[in-house]
Amino acid sequence: MPRPVIVVVDDEAHRLAGLEHELEDRYGRNYDVRGATSPAQVIACFEELAAAETEVAVLLVALPLLSAEGGGLLDEARRLHPHSKRALVISWSDTGDREIGDAIFDAIASGHIDHYMLQPAGHPDELFHHAVSGLLLDWTEAQRISPFTVHVVGESWSGRAYELRSVLGRCAMPHAFWLADSEHGRALVTRAGPDCDLPLVVLPDGRMLRDPSNTELTAATGSSVSPERYEYDLVIVGAGPAGLSAAVYGASEGFSTLVVDEGGIGGQATSSSLIRNYLGFPPGVSGRRLAQSAYAQAWMFGARFVLMQRATSLGRDEGSEELLVGLSGGGVLRTRAVLLATGASYRRLNVPEIDALTGAGVYYGGATSEAPGLWGRDVYIVGGANSAGQAALHLARYARRVTLLVRADSLEAGMSDYLVRQVRTAPRVDVRVCSEVVGGGGAEHLEQLVLRDRRDGHEETVAADALFLLIGAQPHTGWLPPEVARDEQGFVLTGPDLERRARWPLERSPFHLETSVPSVFAVGDARHGSVKRVASAVGEGSVAIQLLHQLFDITDPQPVGRP
Repeated sequence: MPRPVIVVVDDEAHRLAGLEHELEDRYGRNYDVRGATSPAQVIACFEELAAAETEVAVLLVALPLLSAEGGGLLDEARRLHPHSKRALVISWSDTGDREIGDAIFDAIASGHIDHYMLQPAGHPDELFHHAVSGLLLDWTEAQRISPFTVHVVGESWSGRAYELRSVLGRCAMPHAFWLADSEHGRALVTRAGPDCDLPLVVLPDGRMLRDPSNTELTAATGSSVSPERYEYDLVIVGAGPAGLSAAVYGASEGFSTLVVDEGGIGGQATSSSLIRNYLGFPPGVSGRRLAQSAYAQAWMFGARFVLMQRATSLGRDEGSEELLVGLSGGGVLRTRAVLLATGASYRRLNVPEIDALTGAGVYYGGATSEAPGLWGRDVYIVGGANSAGQAALHLARYARRVTLLVRADSLEAGMSDYLVRQVRTAPRVDVRVCSEVVGGGGAEHLEQLVLRDRRDGHEETVAADALFLLIGAQPHTGWLPPEVARDEQGFVLTGPDLERRARWPLERSPFHLETSVPSVFAVGDARHGSVKRVASAVGEGSVAIQLLHQLFDITDPQPVGRP
């Protein structure tokens, strides 16, 4: 296989030479570095590489070329090498220029570039290489060639192979899928031996699992499936952003902390291919990477995780202030406090012929795992919130055409402004407002959809290769006892809402995030009135730990502590 290429273009020869030298010195062993002084040279280079089936990993463009001609260059680069990462190179003096800042924002919003970086100021310039390495990591992950990728081989995209990919996705594990009759699939099956059962899972250390159970797969990827002990200061139910945040802060402040989740880590956030407005990540961060980092951080501080087990009951030990949390595996946890961070899931479409094709062209949630298999296809997304917009932009790198179906009469009704701008200007993305899916189907895979215009009732049948559904949240609170007060939709009531809508059993007022059961708190998407944003969920997780300090000062100042 030819080596991937880093292309850099600058109309100033001395700057171009400096960039080429810096890139060649650091990356020359694994990547070819090619320079150009004009958009025409770059387009010719891209056409040559595309014809030779050679991948462009990164394109770096100097600021002066971000013009009408440069914009055409970036459009053509995206057409010829849609997986490549594109960045603008600016000088240090440009960072305070408002017009340049607006131009960079517009270029990112329109999808022309992924980020910007500063021109190297010396040799070596580690700040410059930090930015380049980030782009290369994003590229390798998009190509499914990043380190520690888990490979799944199956006879079809649906069925058990899809379920295994879903488990890996929920555990935020990088993974790639190969059909058994593909070149790579055949090679992996041959390595496994003649009696190999499908689906096959190949782990980064070379181990091969033949049609493993969800529990076996989770354990093999390093996640615990049973608790190390059964008495804790804090049990967190749910490993989404809110639960992970509480785990980080709780464990770092000395509480013995256990996180329980019936799936994996990250919750709904793992379906977001790129979160651009999360504090501290100017280039954006994928939900999966954010979850991986938060998990590692919490684990380092001493939090422990039990995955593939769900909480089945919640009550209080008679004659004690301790809470009891039952697990699906049969164990019972004793804890001084419980934090409900169970999150919410996307609602079903409730169209039987569509639901029957789940995993075979119909997917609930984001598009990160399935996107590479949709090259040149027609894809539809149902939803009008940020996660739907992020999915549309991600899929547009692969699909021939992406159509976003929005029930509301405008994108602005449910989507952040920066994301609306990106969606409206993205090539290969169409938006249909006041639209809904009322039918469709296919033999073994999705082939068509029936769309209805909500304004006049007109129905239209369209060809479709994939449908992604991101259509509102339903809280995972059905397992809770009736003592935990909820609103009409099932979201948990907390703090001041209890005094207005439910009974509170103690003389003291409930803490802000406390539920109708004392010492049980709720955070994130499962809580009534929460803001459905990752940053808000993370903030609530950290606030809950401060409230626990106040609670324990009142009830029992002595922590159980770490084992």
